[in-house]
Amino acid sequence: MKASQFFVATLKEAPADAEVVSHRLMVRAGLIKRLSAGIYSYMPMGLRVIRKVEAIIREEMNAAGAVELLMPVVQPAELWQESGRFQAYGPELLRVKDRHQRDFVIQPTSEEVITDIARQELRSYRQLPKNLYHIQTKFRDERRPRFGLMRGREFTMKDAYSFDRDKSSALKSYQVMFDAYRRIFDRFGLRYRAVAADTGAIGGDASHEFQVIADTGEDALVYCPDSDYAANVELAECVPLLAARSPAAAACAKTPTPGKSTCEDVAALLNVPLATTVKSLVLATDELGDDGRVSMTTIWLCLVRGDHSLNEVKAGKVPGLLGGFRFATVQEIESHFGTKPGYLGPIGTTKPIKVVADRTVARMSDFICGANDEGYHFTGVNWGRDLPEPDVVADIRNAQAGDPSPDGRGVLAIQRGIEVGHVFYLGTKYSKAMNATYLDEAGKPQVMEMGCYGIGVTRILGAAIEQGHDERGIVWPDAMAPFRIVVCPIGMDRSEAVRSLAQSLHDQLQAIGVDVMLDDRGERPGVMFADWELIGIPHRVVLSDRGLKEGLVEVQGRADAQATKVPLSEILPHLRQRLGV
Repeated sequence: MKASQFFVATLKEAPADAEVVSHRLMVRAGLIKRLSAGIYSYMPMGLRVIRKVEAIIREEMNAAGAVELLMPVVQPAELWQESGRFQAYGPELLRVKDRHQRDFVIQPTSEEVITDIARQELRSYRQLPKNLYHIQTKFRDERRPRFGLMRGREFTMKDAYSFDRDKSSALKSYQVMFDAYRRIFDRFGLRYRAVAADTGAIGGDASHEFQVIADTGEDALVYCPDSDYAANVELAECVPLLAARSPAAAACAKTPTPGKSTCEDVAALLNVPLATTVKSLVLATDELGDDGRVSMTTIWLCLVRGDHSLNEVKAGKVPGLLGGFRFATVQEIESHFGTKPGYLGPIGTTKPIKVVADRTVARMSDFICGANDEGYHFTGVNWGRDLPEPDVVADIRNAQAGDPSPDGRGVLAIQRGIEVGHVFYLGTKYSKAMNATYLDEAGKPQVMEMGCYGIGVTRILGAAIEQGHDERGIVWPDAMAPFRIVVCPIGMDRSEAVRSLAQSLHDQLQAIGVDVMLDDRGERPGVMFADWELIGIPHRVVLSDRGLKEGLVEVQGRADAQATKVPLSEILPHLRQRLGV
């Protein structure tokens, strides 16, 4: 490809609304162009990267036995009403009406449509297992779209769906997809982790996220450097930090703590470690009557150590909170505890509450907590003596670096990541709701077991740039780059020898299947080099009259500090070896 025939549209400055590196560089490199909030046109250079990503995904999905189809972007609301997600999905689901006032959705994902296909087409156990996938535009009406393609409203995703006879075969399909995803991300050339994750709004019983490692990532990944343990912070298990509860050694005392409403302030005032304090967080659950109104509210007091934080996902799995909870209002707190937030604790509440203690808190002795009296905390508090045992003991906190690994093989570390892929074992969540059944060997109907598997195609571009960039621009892995190599002839408009060699080298590389760009724009060397470094082309060949007179050509990798001078007679073999072709 010649630059004069292509569309090279680099910018010197990034737009003011570009908040992260990937957004700034994608706009400056001419990969994307903003149309509206969270909606972008993929420019020719960016589209080439997307097609590279899609090609790798297709090859590995097909090799894993998945079959490609294409489902529509606009879907009838009836299917979403069948699954129960039409209302449950929330405002991120874009709901529209056609000219006949019938309800439709702009799909964020396609569980309903694929399940409808399966219940019509997969009638017999002989047709199972089956895995169907597509690469399609998605739309989620993000409240605050930001970070370019990282959290846009319109995006491209590969979503696949497996159908099996039973749970054991469904988990085999899950493993096949998990392994395929590893091959896909290995081929992208990105540093990533596959971590155990919460199933979230999709639902199901098993889940792994594929996270590209990047300091700017939104997600915290918890892992053990000495083992294979890895999980999203929402799911990472926290083992008790105390082997057992020690006997009480101090008397319980109501201690003045004027104006000290945080655990940190109380610990500093009393000159004690923060780990001796207990933090109180108040949740509420509402029970609805037949008329749809709240008939009863239960108040829950969650207790975590003062240096820990509540994990809301884990809290949501506590029996009684599983159906959904909210944070209690100030009025509810004052009604049940007799004081405002900041001095709350499990002793002496004015109304009955449920107490949920984190595993570590349940083993603490002589701890400090709020006294339900403004300006006071209890010190020397012990379970069983000063207050009843907690109603529930559960893992409800976020993991921290240095915690013991749940597998007992070291301590945990935390790094940032960007979620770009997710695999779920769904079970019968959708197939049961939508009556997707098959006939078994005995001719009896059985509900299909499902899995779903997504890769954020366009998000991978942003994640790759967040991981690979420097002060000059993007540093693409070879497999994802819009072009693998650029030929930069200096003064080709003045030198027939340079022009002829540049064209010849371009043609030879193209003939052996290399994505090559010839910069024939006649720009100055500084402009040429700056453009292609910004765009992130992995390899550059520089031709000049001076070099040709010496019989040398300069070759430099995007991440290399210096160029390598290669004899002109050896340039093609050298490039073939460098590129592996």
